[in-house]
Amino acid sequence: MHYRPLGKSGFSISIIGFGCMSLKKNNNDNERVIHHAIASGINYFDTADIYQNGENEVCLGKAVRPFRNKIIIASKVGNMIKQDGTGLAWNPSKPHIIASAETSLKRLQTDYIDLYQLHGGTIEDPIDETIDAFETLKKQGKIRHFGISSIRPNVIREYVKRSNMVSVMMQYSLLDRRPEETILPLLEENNIGVLARGCLASGLLIDKPPRAFLSYSSEEVAKASNAISTLRIAGRDSTQIAIRFSLSQQAIVSAIVGIRSMEQLEEAIKTVYAPALTQYEISYLKNILKPERYQQHR
Repeated sequence: MHYRPLGKSGFSISIIGFGCMSLKKNNNDNERVIHHAIASGINYFDTADIYQNGENEVCLGKAVRPFRNKIIIASKVGNMIKQDGTGLAWNPSKPHIIASAETSLKRLQTDYIDLYQLHGGTIEDPIDETIDAFETLKKQGKIRHFGISSIRPNVIREYVKRSNMVSVMMQYSLLDRRPEETILPLLEENNIGVLARGCLASGLLIDKPPRAFLSYSSEEVAKASNAISTLRIAGRDSTQIAIRFSLSQQAIVSAIVGIRSMEQLEEAIKTVYAPALTQYEISYLKNILKPERYQQHR
């Protein structure tokens, strides 16, 4: 396994991170997959308090308990499941963050969360209050570091200016290059690690039938997928190429891949040992489509 430093955190995390949101309801199967991931060198596991209404944290905590000092647990806070089950409500207040951290710690069966992330964020939030909540948890030893999970440039810039966050999780792939315009350079300049999600664009870059994505037509999506296919060689299929494309960005520390089966785990791990993309191949892929730009929250 290969590792990269996560910003100013002092953590070195595997370039493939385990996205837990996709885990099955069968805890025995989940445990086998998680244990194999750890044995393969993956040390970053990402969950959230709303995944499966908290059961995702319970499952992860139980599975990694024997390896707690060897791995990094990341969770998220800010969304609340409405009591009537109709959707989510947003709450970035200090009382909610403090209370949610306590609940997550119990579910995860741990005394601390390595990386606690705001699960979204808007420019209208009480940002200083939110930051104070994370700093309070740090002082109490209940979290080690904090970051945000956001694609909004205006929100990210405020946290860069006002906080000591160590990471930003955001969507980045061949079909979503919006962070390239200003955000990736800003985060790299400030030594804030980027955790890339959506590297496979919901499977559209590897095996799903083409459909419209962002402002790209289904024909343009097919063009991107076909371009990836042309670069397949021995030991490197479309999955590895798509993930490697995301990891080619200097600011990106790890590709967080949603994993629910042993087969998906093995496919993700192969990326680490697959032949890297050459600069020519990266340029070729970047020239396939004109990159998107953020239209809102600039």
